[in-house]
Amino acid sequence: MKTIRLTRRRLAICCALVLSGAPGLLLAQSEREAQLEARVAELERAVEQLLAAQQTAQPSEPAPAKAANTIQETTIVPGAIPGSTFTYGGFIKLDAMLTDTNDGEIPDGSVGRLLYLPGGIPVGGNSEGTDLDEHAQFSRFWFNVASQTESGDTLRGYLEFDLFGNALGNEIATNTYGVTIRHAFASWNGWLAGETWSNFQDVAALPDAVDFIGPTEGTVFVRQAQLRYTSGPWSFSLENPETFLTPFRGNASKLSSDDGWLPDASLRYTHKGDFGHFGVAGLLRQLRYETGDGTVDGQQVGYGLSFSGKYNLGPKDDLRYMLTGGRGIGRYIGLALDSDGTLDADGDIETNGLVSGYVAWRHVFGASFRTNLFYSRVDLDHDTALTGLGISRRIHSLHANAIWTPLPKLDLGIEAIFGQRELESGAEGDLRRLHFHAKYSF
Repeated sequence: MKTIRLTRRRLAICCALVLSGAPGLLLAQSEREAQLEARVAELERAVEQLLAAQQTAQPSEPAPAKAANTIQETTIVPGAIPGSTFTYGGFIKLDAMLTDTNDGEIPDGSVGRLLYLPGGIPVGGNSEGTDLDEHAQFSRFWFNVASQTESGDTLRGYLEFDLFGNALGNEIATNTYGVTIRHAFASWNGWLAGETWSNFQDVAALPDAVDFIGPTEGTVFVRQAQLRYTSGPWSFSLENPETFLTPFRGNASKLSSDDGWLPDASLRYTHKGDFGHFGVAGLLRQLRYETGDGTVDGQQVGYGLSFSGKYNLGPKDDLRYMLTGGRGIGRYIGLALDSDGTLDADGDIETNGLVSGYVAWRHVFGASFRTNLFYSRVDLDHDTALTGLGISRRIHSLHANAIWTPLPKLDLGIEAIFGQRELESGAEGDLRRLHFHAKYSF
């Protein structure tokens, strides 16, 4: 069967013929033909309008609906492995501190005005009264990307920053500070490469403090570049070496050296259970210092052992603790409150010894209120014939705080701190501080 297809013009002519009711019009005079042509043109226009109306009335393909809460059409990490997840978080934190010292003033703009820095407690000066400091430099933010490999392992990248960088303004007008790296590492299948907490440190044992650290003189506290492998409860790391020394008869003065060619090696074992956790870690180091002219080339071995953990006393109470001892590990304790060793008159290194630790009790009253009480201490061993008598011998502190959470993710805390620093000469200096913070986590 043949299909007859009519053009718009043919359709209009046929309609005109039907409407005329006179089959013999094809042989009529020219006047009738002209009239017919006019009718055809008019009908042709009507047919075109009809066809256009039919096309408009046909339903079109519906536009794809956007998902609820869609921010962008493409992945936020286009260069990552397909299926990767991206997370972001951090907190905004205001710190306000009233500080009183009886043996001198902590210099304005120094780190000791921003957090509890035991090595910075003044000794041998004149008291200048109470100081108030406020800042938001410990606010921080982080990014995390995690991808599943074909083997089922997780490949992870993590970056974390805070605002504790160098001052880019002043307290008179702008209070501007730089962004600084806290963590930058990648991990895969037990391996970790990058900058993060030292394997010699137990972050999970730190008390719940209002201060940046809390028991500063009693804890291992170092972030640095490293290569680490973890298998079950065991972890081993090779970390960036840096030798921190006191010059001969240098008292409180310090110098650092990166002349070492062996990484700091750390081995840790951590046991976890319903009771909490317990960990033990060892550290072995090469201490090395040489002068550019080659006249001095001192070398020594440093070592340390640390026990730490958290013990749950019940659903509302726990104890947290750390005990660390060794020689040549001063930069690992309390924000490098002591040197690793001291140079003698010939440039050889004599290691400094130490024992440090803390114990903390935490009590939770309910979902929105908790308190912490902790004591922290370090005792240092120096050869005063090499160091002089103006170097720290003992530092200890007592802290008590209360933290209220009136809204989810919002903490309001207040902490009372009493710290004391004693020199090898027997001179002492005290610090009394009332520290308030407001912290919103997201």
